Amino acid sequence: MSPALSVVLCIVLLVILMIVGGLLTWVERRLLGLWQDRYGPNRAGPFGVFQIFADILKLLTKEDWIPEFADKPVFVLAPAIMLVAVVAPFAVIVFAPGILITDLNIGLLFFLAMSSMTVYGVALAGWASNNKYALIGGIRAVAQMISYEVFMGLSLMGVVIIAGTFSLGEIVERQQSVWYFAYQPVGLIIFLIAGLAETRRLPFDLPEADSEIVAGFHTEYSGMKFAVFFLSEYVGMTLISALIVVLFFGGWMGPFLPPILWFVVKTAVLIAFFILVRAALPRYRYDQLMELGWKGLLPLTLLNLLATGAVVLAIGK
Repeated sequence: MSPALSVVLCIVLLVILMIVGGLLTWVERRLLGLWQDRYGPNRAGPFGVFQIFADILKLLTKEDWIPEFADKPVFVLAPAIMLVAVVAPFAVIVFAPGILITDLNIGLLFFLAMSSMTVYGVALAGWASNNKYALIGGIRAVAQMISYEVFMGLSLMGVVIIAGTFSLGEIVERQQSVWYFAYQPVGLIIFLIAGLAETRRLPFDLPEADSEIVAGFHTEYSGMKFAVFFLSEYVGMTLISALIVVLFFGGWMGPFLPPILWFVVKTAVLIAFFILVRAALPRYRYDQLMELGWKGLLPLTLLNLLATGAVVLAIGK
């Protein structure tokens, strides 16, 4: 692929992600309304779809305030770090045959490396705000996200052992006969839970628990800086859903429909699942969150990895 085409694809992908992030703010509220038997957005335009533009207008016209007591350069940099860290991994996602930016032979490692950078954005936002509630949210985020990165990475090693590669394109191609969720159901469940924790979605939204610490790490943010944090959450949810499709559900593979459409449908179903979890489950206590991870998921992940390795060795692959 020529450098010029790569640049064009990067711009197109960035625009699509921004549109998807904005659209999901409406989709989530509509689905939550449906599942909780109440109205979602229903006044601004048909089915409330113009609510997206109302929200954008509100954020654009809000005062973009920086507290006098904040560390201004770091305060401004933190949202940018968050957005870059969740957008960059899309460069290695293979959406369909020939529709990708780059198929690195270490694509999965690149995803894990970039996703771990999001913790810096959250931690710096909490620290730079010079606000006790923001600091508590930042500290919670550091502990939560670093802990669940361990389980997230280990849960994917079973797929790597079976596929024999870190390339996301090759992993998809090796699921032509059987999708890997059939071989790695435990790894899929652990990755789903870790993905919820990494994106700070309910029931693991403790770094921004408004009933306890106002809004956590982004308490002092307003206007477009707050919008960047908000957008990063939805782009991160889309990233985790897309990666699950690639690693466990055959990527673009499926009958009848075009490959790219299959990828979009599978990703949309997983995004809806993330939203359903928010509608159905209450927030964990922080001690429950850590206990689930270190006493539950870690032993289970190691056992799954051991069993996968044993089976692969036994069949002589």
